[in-house]
Amino acid sequence: MADKSSTTTPGSSTVHVEIFGQTYTVKAGADPGYVEELAAHVDAQMREVGKTAGAVDSVRVAVLAALNIADECFRLRRQVREGDEKTAARAASILRELAAVVGE
Repeated sequence: MADKSSTTTPGSSTVHVEIFGQTYTVKAGADPGYVEELAAHVDAQMREVGKTAGAVDSVRVAVLAALNIADECFRLRRQVREGDEKTAARAASILRELAAVVGE
């Protein structure tokens, strides 16, 4: 599990997170909680890959976890793009119907 602690100074925030047994210090910007959430997600992915693949080499586990996270990202991007296309098509249809009703 990702361990976390944060240090905040005016205009800057540093977060200490643990991912797959290694501690990292990360500049978090305005929201250290977001960085902690990201680190917890990466840690969970790496632990799942390590458990499923039986891999013990942390670099191999990290690469496989990165592929899983990239797949998740690409699938979500595709869903958003398809949703945007459906919304645009529906808006165009409504605009045509409205124009027909108003007599344009």
